Formats: sequence, C-alpha cells, structure tokens
Amino acid sequence: MSQTFWKDIKQPWAGHSRRDLFRQGGLLAAMQALGGSVRRVVAAPLIIGADMYRSIGVRPIINARGTFTIITGSETLPEVKRAMDQASRSFVNMDELMDGVGARLAELSGAEWGIVTAGCCAAITHFTSSCIAGGNPERMQRLPTLAGLKNEAILPAYSHNVYDHAIRMLGVKLVIVHDKAELEAAFNERTALVYILGGPGDDGPLGTRVVAEVARRKNVPVLVDAAAEILTLKPNVHLDRGASAVAYSGGKCIRGPQAAGLLLGDKSLLQGAWINSAPHHAFGRSLKAGKEEIMGMLAAVEMWVKRDHKAEWAQWEAWLDHIATSVKRVDGVTTNVRQPSADLSNRTPELRIEWDGAKLGITGQEVAKIVLDTDPRIVVAGARGARPANMASSVSIVPYQMMPGEEKVVADRLYALLANPPKMENPPSPPSGPPAALAGQWELHLDFVHGSASHILMLEQDGAKLMGTHQGEFASGELTGTVATNTVRFRSSLPTDGTRVFFEFSGAAEGGRMSGTVELGEYGQARWTAEKHQYRTSAERRG
Repeated sequence: MSQTFWKDIKQPWAGHSRRDLFRQGGLLAAMQALGGSVRRVVAAPLIIGADMYRSIGVRPIINARGTFTIITGSETLPEVKRAMDQASRSFVNMDELMDGVGARLAELSGAEWGIVTAGCCAAITHFTSSCIAGGNPERMQRLPTLAGLKNEAILPAYSHNVYDHAIRMLGVKLVIVHDKAELEAAFNERTALVYILGGPGDDGPLGTRVVAEVARRKNVPVLVDAAAEILTLKPNVHLDRGASAVAYSGGKCIRGPQAAGLLLGDKSLLQGAWINSAPHHAFGRSLKAGKEEIMGMLAAVEMWVKRDHKAEWAQWEAWLDHIATSVKRVDGVTTNVRQPSADLSNRTPELRIEWDGAKLGITGQEVAKIVLDTDPRIVVAGARGARPANMASSVSIVPYQMMPGEEKVVADRLYALLANPPKMENPPSPPSGPPAALAGQWELHLDFVHGSASHILMLEQDGAKLMGTHQGEFASGELTGTVATNTVRFRSSLPTDGTRVFFEFSGAAEGGRMSGTVELGEYGQARWTAEKHQYRTSAERRG
C-alpha cells in the first residue's frame, strides 16, 4: 500500500480538495490522529444565544481550514439567514415554490432550469432517479428495484470516488472507463447516465467535452459533480462543455444553507429530479429540502451575483498578511502565500508558516494539536513536523471561511505558541528486548461502535518489521507495521467502491493473543482482539 498515505495521515490538513480529504480518511480522523478531543457527551439544557453550542458541551472552532462538511462547511451569509427566517413564517405549495425558484435560478445562472436539493449528494441521487424513472410514477415506485429499467452509469476512472455512493444507492451498476475506446463501448440500452467528478481530470482526455460529445450521440445525459467549486454563470463552465446538469454544495463557497445543494441544467431532467424528491412519495422522499433551505439557497445564488469577489479575495490576503507579520516576529519563522491552481474547488490563498522545530522547541503537529484542544479552538489547514525524527515544521492557514476579527485571534495564538512554547517531551522510546514472534495466521475480531466483524491476518516478520495481508469480509489488502517487545502497531487498507477503508492498529501481544484499539479514520475507533491460528495434524483434527 502507499506509504504516502501513512505519512500524510499524521499531517492531517494538508491540501484542499474533497478528494484529498476522503483519501486521508476525513478531518475527524485527523483530529483523532493528533489526540484532539472531538466528542464530548453531556446532559445539559439548551440555551439559545451566543453560547448555544457550549450550553450542550460543544466547543465551537475558528475555521482556518476551508469548506468541509465535518466542520460544518461555511457560515451562511446574513442575507441567507434572513431569507430562511422569513421563509419559515409562511406556508406555500412546494411544487409552486420550486417552479418559482427554478425559473429564477435559470435567469440568474443562464441554465435552462435549476432546483434546490438537500446537499450535492442529494442532487446526484435525484438526477440519477430522473434518468432512470423520469416522471413516470409507476417506475418511480419501483426504485431501487431496477429490473426492466436502465441500471448502469458510466464513469471515467478519475471520477470513481466515495461520493458516487449517491448513484450506487439506487442499485445502479458503475461502469468504469479508462480511455475513449472503452467509453464508446460502454454505452448500451441499460445506460442511464454518465457521472463526472469536477476537477483537474474534467478538462483532460476523458473530460466533459469529450464524454459529452459521445453521450450526446447515444442520447445519454451527463452530470458533473462540482460540489466545492465556485459558481460560474452565464455560461456555466460545465454546461458550456456539454454537460446536461451540474451539481453544487450549497453550504460551501456559495455560503448558502449547509443542508442545501444546487442542481442546474436541462429543464426536463431537473423537473424529473424534483418529482423524484420530497415532498413526493418516491425514492428521494428521505432527502428533503425544506422551504427554508430552498429560499436560503436562492438567496445565496442572488448574493453570489452581487458579491464583490475581488474585495473578498483582497480581504483574505490582508488577513494572511496580518498573521504572517505577527508570527515572523519570532526569530527563525518564515512565511509564504500559495495561490490556488486552475481548479475551481476551494479557490483561496493559503499561508504556510515554517520553522525549525528543534530550534523553537515545538513542532507543527504539536502547534496544531494545542490550538485544537485549547480555547479559542482553531482548526488549521496543514501541520507538518513530528518529534524526534522530523523537526522541520509548518502549519498552514486558509482564510476562506474565517470571519472578521478571527485573523487577530489566529495571529496572537500562533505567535504566543511559537515565541514561548510549552515544554514538549519526546515520545517514549520503544520498549527494549527481543520482539514477540508474530508470524503466522491470526483470527481477528473487531468490535465497532455498533456491531462486530471477523477478519483474518496473515503476518510475516523480519525482526521488528511486520508485513502481510489483512483479509476483510469482502476484500483483502497489504499490511505493514512494527513490533517492539510486545507492543504492536500496524496499518492496512481494504479496497472498496471508489475508495479504500483504512485501519491503524495499536495494541499488545501476549502469547498467542493480541488486543488493542484500531483507528478507522472518519468512522471512529474500534476494539480488536486476535488469536493465533493453531495448526493441527490430521490425526489431531480426527480427535
């Protein structure tokens, strides 16, 4: 397996893209990897007001990371808040509401039509339902039973990712293509749609222009997932390349409601998507967007057209300059600002602050952990440097979703930590003594937050080094790790649809048994035990 992953998971916030985040197992995993406190169970009454979250034991954070769902995306614009509040004060017919919103979204965007959904993934699901069932109630009621209906979606290989679960949840088979010849051959009478993940590959050999030209000849719609992108309007870049529709997250850079999404494109397909969603009794009924989200999302698009994006960018750069000026007062600290690439997702400048951890007495990961664990809490966008072997340190700051005044808090906290760091100790040395003998087959038992599973470990050993295979319920993957006396650490990953499931085991070995905890990235933590398989002769098996 990739050693880069295991290096990067301990550097939890490096990079900006959605793809980077799900490859690294999510921000929650990163917090846990640094030992951050991410869950706190309390029983206290809710107090509505400025300290609402704290009243139930939840500590808010300053978001110096960007637009990620695990830290609630973005802060809604004031106009969006007012629209949602006002929308809650009247009753309307939902079909009439979406007709009015659809027409206005078309006027604002230049697309044929638009609808509001319960997030970008909901938009993908509703669009898929529309491609399969259209507005035919008899077909709609059969979903996700696809017998006799179109049941395949074509994806360029670069687009196969964890988010295409929004298509697979309808029982649709994904057909992954790697070149133009495979693309041409993939279309048949069962093809419902083509799905493309917006990003660098979107303008490549199997980008939207190429795929849409083939799909148009086959009369198959094309959907682009542009969740974290900025809006491009009149024309929309993806629709201009030939896509039938494009889906956005409402609660990211557009700064609409967190539980909202936007679908723009072909009017007939989008009206079909709406009919397949709530309030209608169809597969998408559970993916409900309320009147508050719908009007809040419309207000966010209205404001996107009116916002002074150049002034916002200048404000972000000014905040980064303030932070840089503050931390550079510490001898040995340097900074640089990285400008974004041509990718439309999470377009923002980023400040990187660098220093020698050995000289200052604190590493980047230690800084990230301290500002996360203490008040005021700050989530940074990158952290590198770990004692004792890697003391070259840095933290990164993304101003994309910071609020006015927070730049001063970030600047003051980072300066204080770098100028006068707390005494940090090197991690304890591994226990001395010969490593436990672990080679062989082990029966692994996992106890999750709910439920359990039985897996198989096939371990090979070269002194303190472990390697081998982790056999899960549905797939197997490579395993690497170490053993120091009886302390065991190893990592593995299992392939699954569009992503991998990652495991990081730690524990102790004693005799023919091992036990400990395993980190599961965004899926939390589990307990594990393993017992060594005892081989018996045929005579012993006969008793």
